[in-house]
Amino acid sequence: MIIKNQTLSLAFSPCPNDTYIFYALTHKKVVIDDLYFNAALHDVEYLNQAAKKNLFDVTKLSFGAIGHLIDRYVLLNAGAALGRGCGPLIVARKGVDLSRLVKKKIAVPGLWTTAYLLMSLCMKNPPEVVPMPFDQIMPAIQKGEYDGGVIIHEGRFTYADYGLTCLMDLGEWWEAETSLPIPLGGIAIRRDIPRQIAVQVEKSILESILYANQNPHAADAYIQSHAQEISQEVIDRHIGLYVNEFSLDLGIQGRAAIEKLFSRAIAKGIMTPSGSDLFLHGND
Repeated sequence: MIIKNQTLSLAFSPCPNDTYIFYALTHKKVVIDDLYFNAALHDVEYLNQAAKKNLFDVTKLSFGAIGHLIDRYVLLNAGAALGRGCGPLIVARKGVDLSRLVKKKIAVPGLWTTAYLLMSLCMKNPPEVVPMPFDQIMPAIQKGEYDGGVIIHEGRFTYADYGLTCLMDLGEWWEAETSLPIPLGGIAIRRDIPRQIAVQVEKSILESILYANQNPHAADAYIQSHAQEISQEVIDRHIGLYVNEFSLDLGIQGRAAIEKLFSRAIAKGIMTPSGSDLFLHGND
């Protein structure tokens, strides 16, 4: 049964991969079964914390957060950010090595981000951290407020511009450990929303991505208006890296990567097991 004339709240980050994915949906270029969305754009850690209060019907979340929210949200198949060669980086001012950094406070983009989770899984004794919005991390290190930090998103393309050096690629560590793609973030919907609507939402997101792929410059102005880095080259590289086959369909490898991330976090006591299905469609 198709449910029509619904309006849902939708939240995602201002990063180019998200604005690219959701442009058609939020600008009514794609409308399926009279399903509409009121969009809100926020830093991903804000979204992670807002999900504790069920503030949005449909929301982008770090996988590091979804693991704590499985009883509240279920993961959709479309719109996710996974991939290879796209993981968070531990960066520092030049002359600072990793052995020195672990004894310092470092900046991270949030305690429920996948970046922080990967660092916690990778390092036996991770450093003390200070959470802050991701776009403030590199300037803070450059100013000498911190010796280093964990960066995400387009920061992997621009950290050298701040005079920083990469000490560790957490994505490379993950791929070497698991041979799986790096699960960064996904799109989740509240569990109290009827399944029929959730399926329609998933289909709408897929169609929005397909529209963007078929009209690659339609969203340029919208993406630029929200991007932290306004260089078109950086924006294009960002979208090319984070919007890929896993954004269209998690697939077997994508699901395996997410499940592996959660099982490792549970084994280390970072997350607790849940009896709820993680994915909207289970294993079908």
